[in-house]
Amino acid sequence: MGVRLMVVDDHRLLAEALASALKLRGHRVIAAAAPTSGAAELVVSRAPEVCLFGTATPAAPGVFDPIARIGQERPQVAVVVLGPVPSPRGIAAAFAAGAAGYVRHDERIEGVERAMLKARAGESAIAPQLLRGAFAELLNPAEQPDDEGRRLLRMLTPREAEVLVRVADGEDTRLIAAGMDIAPSTARTHVQRVLMKLGVGSRLEAAALAARTGLLERAAGNGYAPQGPCAPGRDG
Repeated sequence: MGVRLMVVDDHRLLAEALASALKLRGHRVIAAAAPTSGAAELVVSRAPEVCLFGTATPAAPGVFDPIARIGQERPQVAVVVLGPVPSPRGIAAAFAAGAAGYVRHDERIEGVERAMLKARAGESAIAPQLLRGAFAELLNPAEQPDDEGRRLLRMLTPREAEVLVRVADGEDTRLIAAGMDIAPSTARTHVQRVLMKLGVGSRLEAAALAARTGLLERAAGNGYAPQGPCAPGRDG
């Protein structure tokens, strides 16, 4: 018995090609649409049995938000994600959002069809090798290469990291000294050390490097953001 389904993908041609192939196999395709960000509205209004949800970026933030909304408003609809070879985070994100299955984009049409039927029957539709690969990576994660922002932040003391944030905010030596409750000469020394450690020749270059590498965000996230000005006078 054919499945009443909807196909959505960020690439309309892919959605329409898959829809045509499934129609030839006896399934009732009620919509083939793009982009996936509009999937929830279509599913809520048309109520298919299965929604095939194609994405090229399964690990991108928010990509599966439409699936979560479908689960809230049309919980009877089974959503099967069609995507690239996923990272464990991609698979986890899809199922956490409420997907019933995950099928690789390069799967044969028969594999897509099997996943649709399993999802409609209330079963999880994911190839065993994908699950094995995901669990293997989660249990034995590969080391991620360190990023430049983190490397640079490790070179700075907490006091120097705060000085850098203040430099990036456009504070001069007087304001840095007042905000950190240190002498201007000490503030000037901290600034020079920051420039030397970052390998730059000016405050402007330091601010640009910090912004480009994400060093500013990391410094602020580690609690080195300015806490507000106070009166100068204590050295440190």
